[in-house]
This record gives sequence, structure tokens and C-alpha cells, in this order.
Amino acid sequence: MPINTTAAIEERRPQFDGNFSASSKAAGRTEPESAKAAASGQFHGLVGSNAAMRRLFRRIEAVAATRSTVLIVGESGTGKELVARAIHECGARRGSFVALNCAAIPRELVESELFGHRRGAFSGANADHPGLLRAAEGGTVFLDEVTEMSPDLQAKLLRAIQERTVRPVGSTKEIPIDVRIVASTNRDPAEAARSGQLRADLYYRLQVNVLEISPLRDRLDDVADLAQHFVRLMNERNEGLRSLVGIDADAMSALQAYDWPGNVRELGNTIESALTFGTCATVTLDDLPSRIVNAWRTAPTAIPSPTAAAPAPMAAAEERAGSYAEFERNAIASALERAGGNKVQAARILKISRKKLYDRIERYGISLASLARAANGSRLAQASAA
Repeated sequence: MPINTTAAIEERRPQFDGNFSASSKAAGRTEPESAKAAASGQFHGLVGSNAAMRRLFRRIEAVAATRSTVLIVGESGTGKELVARAIHECGARRGSFVALNCAAIPRELVESELFGHRRGAFSGANADHPGLLRAAEGGTVFLDEVTEMSPDLQAKLLRAIQERTVRPVGSTKEIPIDVRIVASTNRDPAEAARSGQLRADLYYRLQVNVLEISPLRDRLDDVADLAQHFVRLMNERNEGLRSLVGIDADAMSALQAYDWPGNVRELGNTIESALTFGTCATVTLDDLPSRIVNAWRTAPTAIPSPTAAAPAPMAAAEERAGSYAEFERNAIASALERAGGNKVQAARILKISRKKLYDRIERYGISLASLARAANGSRLAQASAA
């Protein structure tokens, strides 16, 4: 039996808060939303002030200003559907946003669900079915995990993208469509194309506009903001039944030391679990899973973590984050001095990845030239004293 498209569309229809107006989408706006997001760390439900996230926000705005197809690449739990929604909301399209998880629907039903069918096209087809590509007319269709589609269905999707028409199952007519297609995958698309999971022709068509989402382990400096975001979100969902006021310093340090294989989704689930099973209004180490606490207790201490005797409520988040940033900047500057400006060696000293080190250098505005001058001055002073 085909899936009820109308119900699916209503369930997935985005709820706007009234602050998002057509004027904010206009091409002539004076300040890009991504520029405001750089200061607030908030962008259409996405949270992050890391350099990689700021770049992602700018690229979302860029593709939203076009009608082009987009491919979002990211590990499970990084927020690919949120990125797709942000593209839809930033753009000028007024139709619905409809999401389809290609891995969650039996392959034999995906074609009917996507392209529609005529009455009597197959057993159980008792009425015409428009399909998501027609039902989202003027809007956006998000195809999650597109590599899970069968090769023959990928070929039909490619034709729909190129010709902007669909042919329902059991029909001989091509029907025009006006819809943006945003696809996603948690695989390396180039490798998926080589292995045959993604048709090469579809891969090259989707490759025009690729947005990559960094895993949370590569932007741990966003964990504090994300954790507080989830605290607020869970409080809103509970509607006063139970709420949290914040996360204490040790618990926050533990969250920032964990590598989050489940990415942002895992962090959100962790905060929800702490709200459900916690015994007080502040999240403590006792409220966190043992895997996270153990990772913190055994983590290298090259980059110090903030400590405090009293819990840090949400109102003190900015002060706590500032203290940690100062600790981290000083630790990185010290490691670079010890390594003589060699970033690879400095990363080894700090026991962090080179990518993370480069991001911190950019984030804190650390000047290698200034460090070199300071080191030379110190050596000259020591030589004079000798």
C-alpha cells in the first residue's frame, strides 16, 4: 500500500515563528544572515561559531539564492536535514519543505512515493497519487541518504533533475515540476560513485553544489553553545514540567573532552537523558553517561579545562566560555613557542589534530610572527644576562 503523501507532507511541514519574512529573503538585504550568525552563533536552527560552521552558513545563503540542486555530505547526526531546511528557509521558494528518508522506505515503494502513480498502476493503487516531487511544487524536496536508492531509481531521479519533469508509475505523460532537490549522504560521495552505490552521472550532477558538515569532534569549541541550546530546547519541550538551569563546570569539561561519534544528535540525547534522570536542576557528572565521564578523566591535560567550585548557570555561560578560551589560547601559544612555530609538532604536543590546531589559530588570531619575535627577544635577553 502506498504511503499517505498528504499526511507525510503535513507532518514534515516546517513551522515558522513569524519572524521570518519575505523581505529577509530579498536579494538586496543590507546584511547577510550569515554575518549576524557569526556574532550570535545561531542560524536557522543550526548552532555554531566555529570557523567551519561560519563558512557553512555563508555557503547555505549562496546556494539558497539559486534554483540549483544541492548535495549535503556529513556523518550521521551532524544535522543534514537542518541544513536542508535552512536552504529552504533562506531562499525565495514559497512551497512546502518535504523530507524523504530513502533508507527507511522499501525500495519498491520509493518510486511511487517520489514520482507518484496512476490508479490501477499496480495492485493496491486504488487512486491517483501525485508523489512528493509534485506535492512540493514551488518548494523543496529533501532526499536523505540518496545513496540508498537503487541504481535504476537514481537514473530516473537524474532525469527529473535535468528535465524538470516526472512520469508517474503507470503513466505515459511527462508532467512538469518546479521544485528544488536537496540530497544528502553520510558516505564519501566519490567513494560511493567508485563502488557503484551512487551512479557516476548522478554524482557529477549533484557535485555542482556540495555542502560539507564537519563532525562535532572537529569543532569541540561549539559543544558549550550546543549544550546550552539543548538545555533551552528541552526546557521548552517540557513546558515547565521539569527544567534545567545549567551545566556545572566539570560536566561541561567532560562534554568538551568527548569525541562524540554520534555527533550533535548524541549530544542532544545526552542532555535529554540528563534532564530525565538527573536529580537536580544543574547537570553534573553524575547525570552523564559513564563513557563520557571516563573519556574526560583519562583525557590528556595539555589543554587545560575550566574548573569551578560552584555550578555555572546558563547566565554565566559566556563568562565560563571566555575563561576556557583564555586557557586554550595560552596553551596553544605556549606549544607553538616550544615547537619553534612548527604546527605539526605543536599539534603533537597538545595531542590534538592539525585541523583542530589550525582552526584554533584562526579563531584566536594567534600570530606566528609575533610568537617568533617574542621568542627571539627572550633569547636575546637571556644572552645579555649571561
